[in-house]
Amino acid sequence: MTYSLPQGARRSRSAQAYASIGLETKVFSASPEQLITLLFDGAQAAIAKARLYMENGNTEGRGMAISKAIDIVDSGLKASIDMEAGGELAINLTATYELVIRNLLLANLNADLAKLNLADRLLTEIGDAWRTSVDPSRSEASSL
Repeated sequence: MTYSLPQGARRSRSAQAYASIGLETKVFSASPEQLITLLFDGAQAAIAKARLYMENGNTEGRGMAISKAIDIVDSGLKASIDMEAGGELAINLTATYELVIRNLLLANLNADLAKLNLADRLLTEIGDAWRTSVDPSRSEASSL
């Protein structure tokens, strides 16, 4: 017995596999600075998905997307801060990431688009500053 997926499902799975391989290639070949940039990109992509799910009333999708964004911010961005070397900047950045996480939690709990947008805006501002000052290869690529 063989199994066959509908044509659209095959394309979707192929596209997902291709995207996954592309992301893995980026991760394995990235510098530490570029890895942080990829974390910002991933968190913001998850927030964008959550926004679409929220606008369409998809509670389950919203929750999954927001959970992914929280995980990236908490386990990726916040966990990568060097508290010993970072001084006051590290303390402030940690507090800002905690604020982002709190806003994401509230956005999910209350289906609050304003909280979701605030979290996204904070990540955008930090990410843009990161790209400009620490990962110049990324800021140059995005300006083309």
